[in-house]
Amino acid sequence: MTTQTVPQPVDVLIEARWVVPVEPRGVVLEHHAVAVHADRIVAILPIAEARSAYMPRERVELGEHVLIPGLINSHAHNPMTLMRGLADDLPLMVWLQQHIWPVEAQVIGPEFVRDGVELAIAEMLRGGTTCTNENYFFPDAIGATYRKHGFRAVIALPVIQFPTAWARTQDEYFERAGETHDSFRNDPLISTAFGPHAPYTVSDESFERIRVLADQLDIPVHLHLHETAHEVDEERKKSGLRPFRRLQKLGLINDRLIAVHMTQLTDSEIAACAEAGVSVVHCPESNLKLASGFCPAEKLRKAGVNVALGTDGTASNNDLDMFGEMRTAALLAKAVAEDAAAFDAEFALRTATIQAAKALGLEAEIGSIETGKQADLAAVRLSDLETQPLFHIVSQLIYATGRHQVTDVWVAGRRKLAARELVDMDLGGIMVRTHAWRERIAALDPV
Repeated sequence: MTTQTVPQPVDVLIEARWVVPVEPRGVVLEHHAVAVHADRIVAILPIAEARSAYMPRERVELGEHVLIPGLINSHAHNPMTLMRGLADDLPLMVWLQQHIWPVEAQVIGPEFVRDGVELAIAEMLRGGTTCTNENYFFPDAIGATYRKHGFRAVIALPVIQFPTAWARTQDEYFERAGETHDSFRNDPLISTAFGPHAPYTVSDESFERIRVLADQLDIPVHLHLHETAHEVDEERKKSGLRPFRRLQKLGLINDRLIAVHMTQLTDSEIAACAEAGVSVVHCPESNLKLASGFCPAEKLRKAGVNVALGTDGTASNNDLDMFGEMRTAALLAKAVAEDAAAFDAEFALRTATIQAAKALGLEAEIGSIETGKQADLAAVRLSDLETQPLFHIVSQLIYATGRHQVTDVWVAGRRKLAARELVDMDLGGIMVRTHAWRERIAALDPV
């Protein structure tokens, strides 16, 4: 007498033509399914076996698609979607000091932040991004907005040396940082990091406080570093040190540091990053647009530094397209390294998935399709003529695929995009509010 196994109930069974789990490295699974229950992946197995082993509440058949981990944008200022295209084709400091900061001073507040983040969430979901590392003012409102829409985010707790609408004094920045951190403690989707803006806008005293508090709270430190040659030159004139060296002396060069941009690096600084466990976030399109310089991404990779990828804000990019960012990063790295084999397609995908998760301290939860991890997933249709003929799945994802080919997205097991349609967002309302902000901002800066 034989005993028949009863199929196990699960919430959803996602059946795909291909699954690229990212871990193990270099694997492409054909005709596989991912079983999801609640917010977790419970199995990855061939479709025929999955249909026998599981009884899903919902089955999603993706016969022309590759299923990948949800992409992770490791550096963004997402409320700035409302300033997309405001002041293009300008050098960084002119752009920042004469346009962005003056406009921000007049519009920034919880409503601006909420509406900008909602627009960003919609854009990110339609591009396969399921997590972002956010760096902006009013992190309480930012975090609440991500929480409302079920989107995963790391929220920076801003520290900057001058008064803003968020805080007037250094003590107030730290007080509000503590309050915001506490409000998201143990949240399943929202976590925090310290967000000192940059060495040129943060004092030694504040950096020392951040180092101590980051250790106590067990959170990362997310800052702009060595973004331009001008930044490095000015710091050397002021303190006699390169910014990197100054942070070394203050104890900030460690495995909590998420160092963004890093276009101006010596070989010894690269080696120090590798030894200390620093994560570097490469933002190639923003750096190109602002002529900030070239991050030596391939040198960092060869040295063993954890390299992640970010878009930066839409005011300097001008989009939140991680597919475009992966392609640009790979192509730029080859040119900078003068090596066509540099920053290969598989590595590019890892910078937007598992390595990004590691930078944020979330590699145990997201960044790859593995049993037990959070079900943050994106399905990409590869049957379009723009991605035919199809020889190598990962190469095609990096070098030929556009974000418009993302069809379905899940965050923590909840479907957020279905057949290109946002599942639970009021797109009409978002557009109305966006147009209203456009009118208000255009009156402030007619560039």
